[in-house]
Amino acid sequence: MTNPVSISRVDDVLTVIIDNPPVNAASQAVRAGLMQAVAAAKTARVVLLSGAGSTFIAGGDLSEFDGPALPPDLPDVVAAIEHSPASWVALLHGTVLGGGLEVALGCHHRIAARGTRFALPEVNIGLIPGAGGSQRLPRLVGFELACEMATSGRVVSAKTMLSDGGIDQITDDIYAEGLAIAGNMPPKPAPISARPCPKVTPETIAAIRTRLLKSAKGAQAPMHNLQALLWSTEHDFATGQPLERALHLDLRRSPESRALRHAFFAERAAPRPEILAGIKPKPVENMVVVGAGLMGAGIATSALLAGISVHLLETDDAAVAAGLGRINRLLDGAAARGKITTAQRRALQPTGSYDYADAASADLAIEAVFEDLAVKQQVVAKLAATMRPEALLATNTSYLDPNDIFSDIAHPGRCLGLHFFSPAHIMKLVEVIALNRTAPEALKTGFALAKRLRKTPVLSGVCDGFIGNRMLAAYRRAADDLLADGALPAQIDAAMRGFGMPMGPYELQDLTGLQIAYANRQRWAATRPEPERYISIADQLVEMGRTGQRAGKGWYAYETDSRTPMVDAAVTRLITANADRQLSFTNHEIAQRLLAALINEGQRILEEGIAQSAADIDVVHMLGFGFPRWRGGPMHYADTLTNLPEMVAALAAQSPGSWTLAKRFEGDKP
Repeated sequence: MTNPVSISRVDDVLTVIIDNPPVNAASQAVRAGLMQAVAAAKTARVVLLSGAGSTFIAGGDLSEFDGPALPPDLPDVVAAIEHSPASWVALLHGTVLGGGLEVALGCHHRIAARGTRFALPEVNIGLIPGAGGSQRLPRLVGFELACEMATSGRVVSAKTMLSDGGIDQITDDIYAEGLAIAGNMPPKPAPISARPCPKVTPETIAAIRTRLLKSAKGAQAPMHNLQALLWSTEHDFATGQPLERALHLDLRRSPESRALRHAFFAERAAPRPEILAGIKPKPVENMVVVGAGLMGAGIATSALLAGISVHLLETDDAAVAAGLGRINRLLDGAAARGKITTAQRRALQPTGSYDYADAASADLAIEAVFEDLAVKQQVVAKLAATMRPEALLATNTSYLDPNDIFSDIAHPGRCLGLHFFSPAHIMKLVEVIALNRTAPEALKTGFALAKRLRKTPVLSGVCDGFIGNRMLAAYRRAADDLLADGALPAQIDAAMRGFGMPMGPYELQDLTGLQIAYANRQRWAATRPEPERYISIADQLVEMGRTGQRAGKGWYAYETDSRTPMVDAAVTRLITANADRQLSFTNHEIAQRLLAALINEGQRILEEGIAQSAADIDVVHMLGFGFPRWRGGPMHYADTLTNLPEMVAALAAQSPGSWTLAKRFEGDKP
């Protein structure tokens, strides 16, 4: 194995370069190489430390975290650099993350290229820094910036680090500047570890604690990071650093960190399904979006922000104008939030018409019209009649079978599903749907397009609702069973928020609208299995015009221009009047019942081959529905449960004959 740390010397200046692609992670081999550099520096005056490629050190090697720490430990490496007789100059570029920032903090001088970004992201994998980051950084930049970085994982700019004392200089050429400094080296400053403890008031600590408890939604890592930072205010480094290291190593074994590391790897694996390895995608530079409601406008906006030309097709001049107005408002919002510059905003100009001939030059068209099979078939037929035979045709359907939508289309290998999640310009998930005859090249193009739109694509086969909405339907059915047995929406929603979900099932329905799920239930009414328990309360709400927040009322009532749900006595009376029985449920029992439905449906999807892996299912629910990352997604969470068979059995027993159990659970039927 080639040493990932190269060492060269000119006179009394040592040049040390870390070359451990792709991100120069601080692996055991890198740490050993740095220790060799420390030994070589005993007779040097200056050491210039840099990273090869596009970055400095972008964190530790997560693949090592499931086993015991391998020597040399990173704290020992950083301490050896800090106490080296030579002056170490860190030449920073790209990203300086986690262990990379800790190595930089051990150096005596830090020079950054413009655009360099810094972070302590350990909180995002359920950890605290493990090599002195929580003890050195507050001593260098002050408690508040260090706290913000460590408790949130926030990435900060070189400009911020310079203004707060974290680096010494920003330059256009770190290597030239490093050599210049080596020729006229300033005095070595006191080691950061020897500097005074940072100051922070009790009021500031209380405010931070309150904020973290609210934002963490049950995750423990933010509070652990706060505790570690507080050690820097209470102890000298020699006491605080061992406390940090011990907690870091302990947290590596925690369920939260294991779940977050699972999420990290799952989100990186999902966009690279093995069945598409080696397949080349087609280029997509010109795109047509048919239908510019909220979903179509969001898709179009995402494409425009990715540098793709977008033409909107609607039914008439008024609909075109309305659709372009929605898209332009979303683009204006992106500019107002600083996502794009004013000049970039001016350059992004969608076009629109109601003439399908305008789709002739498009590389890909996606329909996002109403969930009606006949309407969608008409749309794709018009597109196919005008577009090139090799151009791709995609549907954004949520529930309909895409094979039926494209049943009469010539060259079916170009047809696929691209299921975006609402709001499409914000949500990071796209389900890429493989139809019966979709060509691998078309699928690979769908993945490439999603990644260009800065979204995470997940491969799905065809079933009602695909991965996400099929599981969501089961989750909602379980919630409705609880309604019919005595629970109320506010309690059910509170139980799921307590579990860590951003909102409960009824708050979510009001946000997204009740009408799409209603239409899907009506579509399946004639074929619904006879024994299946059916709760019609949601149907009655839709038929009363209570379709959610946009209507001002759904499961909850909403004041004008308010998104705050308020319990509505009329809904409570409706639920009570339709209840089959009045039972009592604890919040824990509610959460267990809904999670059992979610996990059972996910297991069925896996057994049927709709999803490629359990990890893909986890990605869908973390990115599409806010399943808490610190629990790792529903399938990972299922593997941590010792009472899962009992949970699924209780779900089935509550509504006999209503649930098809996964093969994994068939022996657990009551």
